[in-house]
Amino acid sequence: MKTKHSMNRYAAPSLALALACASAQAGTTETSTITPAADTSSDVISGVLKLDFNTHFISYGWDVWADGSSMSDPTFNPMVELAFALPADLTLTLGTWADVNSKIDSAIGGRIQEVDVWTGLSYTYEKLTMGVTYNAWMYGSDTEESLDVKFAYDTFLAPSLTIHNRLDPGASGGNNGTVLVLGLSHGIDAGPFSISFPFNLAYFIEDDFHPGSTDSGFGFASIGVAATLPLSPYIGDSYGDWSLNSGLTYYFTDDDVIGNPNDDDFLTASLGLAVSF
Repeated sequence: MKTKHSMNRYAAPSLALALACASAQAGTTETSTITPAADTSSDVISGVLKLDFNTHFISYGWDVWADGSSMSDPTFNPMVELAFALPADLTLTLGTWADVNSKIDSAIGGRIQEVDVWTGLSYTYEKLTMGVTYNAWMYGSDTEESLDVKFAYDTFLAPSLTIHNRLDPGASGGNNGTVLVLGLSHGIDAGPFSISFPFNLAYFIEDDFHPGSTDSGFGFASIGVAATLPLSPYIGDSYGDWSLNSGLTYYFTDDDVIGNPNDDDFLTASLGLAVSF
């Protein structure tokens, strides 16, 4: 959940890193791929780099590029995040994400349609992690700003609650408001692969959050399957822990709350390379 990008347009310290990361990416990445979180238990500074191709850019249920049922024109979405282990079980994160494609003329330059930056602070107590993240999403010659508050519990189904508060709509065409996203996920090992099955359910508190929407209430549900193949057994880990990631996510959206111009329900896919260090 940027939970704005999947493009769709996040030991305890590792959960803190994933927590802050999830709320970044311009909206919602809906965890269509598994990001290998760096283990900050012994390192003061750790991080993750992702190089992803996504068929869609989904921002809290909104199909930003109106791709609908088409999966033929993917976007490139690099992301990097650093985590700093602080005293008292606190973790500070800094990150950036970009949307690179040629769908329209860029207001930034070249094929870069959007650049996001964020900073977050999280606290972990046993299995519970609480975090707050400030996001600045720069696109369309303006900046959309938001503040995310997230709670995650490291147990069966990994329940989480994200409270996404838009502070400035920027060039989104929507209005300020709050979205509540409940997340669940279950993971299994299948040979060399790690498989997860993420589920998200979103409720929009205010009307007209997205352009074209007219109502509040249930906004979208998403269900997916994601796979990660660690590459360290094949290439070693001298330069970080590398992995291949892929995922499929299906969205069910409410037309009055989300206002997608094409299909209300659609399938998204992602494929990428990641390294944690």
